Parts: sequence; structure tokens; C-alpha cells
Amino acid sequence: MVAGTSGDSGKTLAALGLILLARERAIPVVAFKKGPDYIDTAWLSWASGGPARNLDSFLMGWESAAWSFFTRAEPAGLSVIEGNRGMYDGVDAQGTHSTAELAKQLRAPVLLVVNATKATRTVAALVLGCQKLDPEVRIGGVILNQFGGRRHERLLRGAVEETCGVPVVGAVPRANREVLLPSRHLGLVTPDEHPDVERVRGNVLALFNDRLDLARILEIARSAPPFVPPRALSETSEDGHGLRIGYLKDSAFTFYYPENLEAIEKSGASLVPFSALLGTSASDDVDALYIGGGFPETHGSQISQNQPFLESIRSHIANGLPVYAECGGLMLLARAINWRGRRYPMARVFPVEVEVCGTPQGHGYSQLMVDRLNPFFPPGTRLRGHEFHYSRIMGDPGLFLTACKVERGTGCGTGRDGMIVNNCWASYTHLHALATPAWIKGLIAAARRFKSAKPLVFLPQDTGQSALAS
Repeated sequence: MVAGTSGDSGKTLAALGLILLARERAIPVVAFKKGPDYIDTAWLSWASGGPARNLDSFLMGWESAAWSFFTRAEPAGLSVIEGNRGMYDGVDAQGTHSTAELAKQLRAPVLLVVNATKATRTVAALVLGCQKLDPEVRIGGVILNQFGGRRHERLLRGAVEETCGVPVVGAVPRANREVLLPSRHLGLVTPDEHPDVERVRGNVLALFNDRLDLARILEIARSAPPFVPPRALSETSEDGHGLRIGYLKDSAFTFYYPENLEAIEKSGASLVPFSALLGTSASDDVDALYIGGGFPETHGSQISQNQPFLESIRSHIANGLPVYAECGGLMLLARAINWRGRRYPMARVFPVEVEVCGTPQGHGYSQLMVDRLNPFFPPGTRLRGHEFHYSRIMGDPGLFLTACKVERGTGCGTGRDGMIVNNCWASYTHLHALATPAWIKGLIAAARRFKSAKPLVFLPQDTGQSALAS
């Protein structure tokens, strides 16, 4: 477990450095990310050469998180789990669902990354405090980040090792993180949008080469006690044979959990990728459409100029195609996206516009209660997910019908989430297939109804609006 004393301590960079160094030495490695995250997970996937999995006990429960780790861990090499926020930070003052709790559940030794800027012996106090707060959490080593010079590094190493009795297994000097991994709103620039990921690889390897004690880290990893797997999860696969599920997959729409796409494939349905940037229309030969999150605002000009594509989305929805859209997908289906003084016309499915703000408008775990008819979930279903969006819906909330009451989180900003038009659902809440088995069940059922020419059409009759925004 690569954990930090706080957010922005440098654990993502440390995890990437460790993974890339291991692969350079032909050590098999797989990556995981604690918590609900798409961007860090995308970089971990890029570094490890395979899909990184999210482990989130709040969303999926301990057993599902442990089973996901057990079935994906690398028995002949290294399994790297990047934590989130500070090691003991959870959903409450007791640190429930924290990185530390996950480390204990998985019996994983911790590499603690500490930002050492303008500190020496105080860093030892931070490490010691993390040791004492919960002695069941085993801190196997410390990585010092942002030291200022050789003398600074020497003082830090001595203070930590003499006071805390744990080895310093890495020390990284001050570096311009924006050069290594540039960031923006929501976090890092995604690998799909980075202009030169190979340069990133070289820069990260150059920074960490000879600065991580890989042999000692592997020794710490091997010292983990045997992991006793939880009972196998009973997976109920929906029958999607003969169905075709389209999904947007390009640099504007990258936020998909691997498990969600795998759940579609496990059902027997075919996944049909297409692009909002290059394609001139959405495929006519699909039975449902899944639009994940991403950064449509940074691609606003290109998307808005692709009018044939936008009109095809609008036409499909008017004809009853089931569409499930999250966050960036919601933005695509609005009248327009407003960002940095510019207005980008979108698909005009919902009678609202969205504005991208300078600060988060919704951030954290969310919980919804489905209380109205909709194409995907029966009323009474409780959905547990997460949201992280800088955009907000502008205008009158009475213009759109919603299917869910927000019990935790922000949603559409009206105490509601899950906008509905025809067989289209658009929400700010992201769902994970392992956490919400009802998601794949609802998607496959909606696609099956459409294919059999028996779609359920939900019009916003209680708002007095037309089915699609004019």
C-alpha cells in the first residue's frame, strides 16, 4: 500500500515510479487504487500495462473489495495499491473506510509517502504519529518526497530511522510536478489527453531511478502474511446474448470502471465503442448506449462542430433508445456547455445548459433513493456511488424530470439526481458495477426491451415540457 500523510503528498508519483521501475526489471506488477477515482487509476493502468482496479469498501463493502483484490493480485510479482487522501482519512472522524483500514483488511504493509518540504525532525513526528495511532497498521517503509538537498535528505533519513525504527526506502528531491504530471480541474491530465506519455515515462524513471530501494521494497512486500481470500462472490450474470451496447470511448470520455464494461461483456452482450470526436453519427445498430464521464468541456469546440453526431444522439433518444449517461455524459446531453466565457452547443436532449465553474460543485460519496419510474431502476432502489464535478446545471430545475432523491451528495443541485427523458437517464452520480449489481441488470433489461420493440418511454409529463428540448 502506497499511502500518504495527506492529499498531494506525492503518493501517485511514488506509485507510478515504483511500478515503472518494477516493469523495467521485468517484475510482473498489477495496480489498484483505493477509493473512487478515474484519473489516478488511468495513470496506474498506463504504468502497469493493464487495467488498474478500484478498491472501495464504502461503495462495494469489504468482501467485494477483498475479492476484487484477491482475483486480480499478482501472485508471482508485485501488487501496488495507491491509497487516497491521508492514510487515516475516511468518511468520519474515526477514519471509517480509510486507506489504513483497507491496508489492515488486505494485510498489506504500507509505504508511507511524506512531503518533507521545510521540515526535518518533524517528519519523524508525523511518521511516529501514524505508527502510534493504530499499531495494527504496519508501516514497512517511508518515502521522503520533496527534500531540498543532500544535507536535508541526510537529516530526514536519520530522524525517521532513529526515531521510528522504519527504513527510508526512497527519497525524491524537489521537482516540478507540473512537468512530470500536469494537472487541471478534477486532477491530473489523463493519459489519453497527454501529448507525450512516453516523455512522462522517461521523466518519472529518471526521477526515481537510484532513488527507490526496489530490493528493500520487494522484501517488505514479500513479508506480508498470507492473504486469506474471502468467500467467493456469487455473481449473477444477466442474459445479454444478442444485444449490442454502444459506449463513447475517446479522449473526451474516458471515465469507465473496467468492471462496468466487463459486466456488459460477461452478460454476453457485445460492446461497441465509438467516438464523439471522430465519428459522424452514433451507430444505428445498438440496443442501448452507455456514456461515461470525462472532459467534454476541454473538447467543446470539436464536439459542438460535430453536428451529425449530436443530431444522431438526439434522434436515437427520441426514438426510445435506452441511454445511460454519467456526469460528462449528462453534459453532452444538455443544450450547451459554458466554460471560460465560451458556449459550446451540445445534443439538446435536456432543456438545460451546464456551466463549468472554477471550484468543485459536487465532490465525494453520494447516495440516491429512486422514487420515480425510470428505464433502469425500480422505485425503492437505493444507489450508492460518488460524484466529482466542476459543472452545475443552470436554469429552472422545474424544466426536467428526475428519478432520484439525493440522500447524500449534490446531484443536479436541487436535492434530486437522475434526469429522465424518454428512455434516457443522466446523472452526476457514478456507479460501480460491483457496488451496484442493479446497474447491469437495469441496462440489459432496457436494451432487451428496446430490441424486442417494447421500450418503456418515460416522458416528463409532470413538467409540461416536450420529450426532447427544442
